[in-house]
Amino acid sequence: MSNNKKSSADLARQAAQTLRDDSASKMAKRLAGSVLAQRDGTKRTGADLEDDASMVMRSKKFSPETKAFAASVVSQSEKSR
Repeated sequence: MSNNKKSSADLARQAAQTLRDDSASKMAKRLAGSVLAQRDGTKRTGADLEDDASMVMRSKKFSPETKAFAASVVSQSEKSR
């Protein structure tokens, strides 16, 4: 089943800022890149990134911003998985 969701403009702006931030974690940058890639609504989250995003959402060590990126990535995953 197709998923027509796409990243919001506000979240995409935050993701762009995160990618430019030298102090952002590797995971935050990975998720931010996915958020930006999904901005137009044509790309979907891969299974490995879905797993990482799920782990981020369950963890207490990640910032609310990183968790927002993770939530966006998970919401745009393939529904069949």
